[in-house]
Formats: sequence, structure tokens, C-alpha cells
Amino acid sequence: MTNTKTAFLLLSFLLISACEQREAQHSFSEATFIKRSIPYMHHDVPTELILTKYETVQPNEWGERTTGVQTHFETTEKEIALTFDACGGPHGSNVDRELIRFLQKEQIPSTLFINSRWIEKNTKLFQQLATNPLFQIENHGTHHQPLSVNGKSAWGISGTASVKEVIAEVKENQEKIENLTGSKSTLFRSGTAYYDEVAVQIAKDLGIQIVNYTILGDVGATFTSGQVKNALITAKPGDIALLHINQPKSGTSEGVKQAVPILHEKGFTFVQLHNQNLQ
Repeated sequence: MTNTKTAFLLLSFLLISACEQREAQHSFSEATFIKRSIPYMHHDVPTELILTKYETVQPNEWGERTTGVQTHFETTEKEIALTFDACGGPHGSNVDRELIRFLQKEQIPSTLFINSRWIEKNTKLFQQLATNPLFQIENHGTHHQPLSVNGKSAWGISGTASVKEVIAEVKENQEKIENLTGSKSTLFRSGTAYYDEVAVQIAKDLGIQIVNYTILGDVGATFTSGQVKNALITAKPGDIALLHINQPKSGTSEGVKQAVPILHEKGFTFVQLHNQNLQ
């Protein structure tokens, strides 16, 4: 019965998009990007349809600002969003407990993009963070890879190399988060925050929005505390800052501590990303 249903869905999709197949060997132009788009939805498009849809499509873009990546949100208030990545892996599974304590003490709502490997190393803490309403939990990927359909690299990290790998990088960690928290993440930031526009559209077809930043708050946790502070205090309404909570020896914690009072004095409040009009 399941095979019959899948076959029917696949046949329907192919009939609807038959006129597109002649373009499949060409690059992923803006026109085909719009034509191929499946409207954003919170339920998944069947994986078989996505594999068929994109199997021969080649991207034109590569970077942090590719078509479809959200970098800020619309607001009429003096609001900004602090987002923190937890990258995982041999050098990325640490915990900046001082930073977490500060956010809790000052009641700073934040959005945490958390990688599967960090969750595995810090499962108990992850579950504690997930139950705290101050922290919105979102997806930082399964293997912390740039999101690509053809294996592009960024900052020395090899990206996903196929449509199937794009789906796995997004979905496997999404399912892990849902299994541990009971909530399904709908926002995603890749390792290195690099994408091609085909991978971004695949995520959209899966009901997931790609979110990057307007403020590079700690440059991969390499900034000094003063540099972090100076980056954050330039904030404008609707800005999204990218920082890290997995590098306790970095200047991130102290920089955030220095910046928050200044931003409060300027009249800013901090918000999570859910229910925001992301742009």
C-alpha cells in the first residue's frame, strides 16, 4: 500500500513538472528557481519527490548570502536576536557555561543552533536547555557540513556532495532534536553558514528555513571580548547576531557581557527567532 501511494505521488509530481524536465541539464537560474519552488510548508514533501526534482540541477551560487537564505527579521521595535551555534566534533563539543549562566541570570531570550555531535556529548545539558523557555532550540546539522549538492567546501570543511546528503545533513539532526525534546525544529544553519541555492531550496521543500546573520558576532569564536562587544553594539532593529556557546576559552562570553548593558541603554530588547518575519 505504501509503495502504491509513493508511486502515485511520484507520478503526479512528474506529470505536473514534466515541462521542467527539458531544463534539468541547465544551471539553476532565477527563473527555474521560482518555477521549481514548492510553497513553504511545515510538513515534509516526500523525499522521493525531492530526489527526483533536484537530481540533475546544478547551482550557480555559493556563499553565506545565497538566494533564499534569511539574514534578518522585520520589526517596528528596537529588537535584535542573539543566536548561538554549538558546533560539536573533537574541538567543538565544549560548553561555555559562564555564557549560559549570564544569559539565564539576565533573562536574555536566545536561539541556539545545535549540532548532532554536540548533543551526543552534552545530552543532559541539551535537554535542560531545551526545557528552558529562554532558549529556542534549532538545527545546526548532523555533521556540521556546508550545504551543497556537489561537494563544495568552505573554510577547509567539505560540504555535502549530493541531494541525498543535503537531506541527511538536515533531517537526521532534526529528528534527533525532535526525539529528545518533542518539538520539531524548523530553522537550520549549516556548518560554516555556506550554501548553494539548490540546497537552500531543498531545505525549503522540507519545511525548513535557512537562517544566517547580519552581525558576525565572534567570527567562529576567534574574536577578543572587545571585538565581540564592538560587533554587537553596532546592532540595528531586526539584526541577527551569530555567536558560539561551545568555546569557553574564547572572548565570546565576556564580550556578550559587556555588550548587553550597552544595548539595553540604547533601548534594545532581545528576541528569539520563532514567529519573526524572517527576511
